[in-house]
Amino acid sequence: MKLLLLLSSYLTLALTSAVLAQDNPGIIFHPSHEAKKQTAPFSDVVEAGNLFFLAGQIGMDHSTRTLVEGGIRAETTRAIENIKEVLEQHGLDLDNVVKCTVILSTMDDFSDFNAVYSRYFVKKPARTTFAASGLARSARVEIDVIAVRN
Repeated sequence: MKLLLLLSSYLTLALTSAVLAQDNPGIIFHPSHEAKKQTAPFSDVVEAGNLFFLAGQIGMDHSTRTLVEGGIRAETTRAIENIKEVLEQHGLDLDNVVKCTVILSTMDDFSDFNAVYSRYFVKKPARTTFAASGLARSARVEIDVIAVRN
C-alpha cells in the first residue's frame, strides 16, 4: 500500500512538473516593436534563457517599408542599425552579439560589406557568410544574430 501511495505521489508530481514546464518553458516569442510587423508570421526575437535569437534584418527603412538606396554599403548600414534597434528593445547592444549569419546576394559584395560590418562589430563575434540569390525584397544583404545577456 505504501509503495502504491508513493508511486501515486511521484506520478502526480511528475505530471504537475510536466504541465508547469509546458506552461513556462523559458522560451519567449517576442512580438515586433514595429507596428507594421505585428502580423508577420515570425518573431523578431525569441528569448531562451539568456540567449536572444533575432530574425534576419535587411536594409529596410521601417518608416517607409522600402529598401534603402545606395547599394551594399547603405543596405549593410541599415540592416545593422535595424539589429541595434531590436537589441535595444531588450536592453542589449551589439557587444552582446556572439554569432552572426550573413547572407549576401553575391560574394562580389564581400569586401564592401566587411568595410561596414567591421565598424559595428568591433568585438568580432563568430560569423558565417554565404551568398544566395532571391533575398527578401531583392535585398543585397540579410543578417541575423544571436546575442547573450550576461
